[in-house]
Amino acid sequence: MRKHYDKGFKAKVAIEAIKGEKTIQELATIYEVHPNLIALWKKQLTDNAPQLFEKSEKDKEKEEARHKEEELYKEIGQLELENEFLKKYRQMYGTEPRW
Repeated sequence: MRKHYDKGFKAKVAIEAIKGEKTIQELATIYEVHPNLIALWKKQLTDNAPQLFEKSEKDKEKEEARHKEEELYKEIGQLELENEFLKKYRQMYGTEPRW
C-alpha cells in the first residue's frame, strides 16, 4: 500500500532539502521517506517556484477591470464638469454656446 503525504509535509521536507543543512539521506531517515521522493519534491519545488511570483490570469483581469473603472470615473467627472458649465452658460446667456 502506498503512503500519501500532504502538500504541507512535502513542502516542509523539500525546503529542508533545498537549505542543504542535512543530506537527503539524513532527511529520509528523519522523516521516514524514501530519498528518491525527497529528491523529487525538491525538484518540483525548484522547478515551480518562479510561478509563485507570476500574476495569474484572474489577477490580470482584475487589474484591467480596475484600470478601466478608473478611466470611466475620470470620464464621468469630465462630463459632469462640462454639464455644469453648459447649465451655467444657459442661465447667463439663455442659449447654448456655439462652437
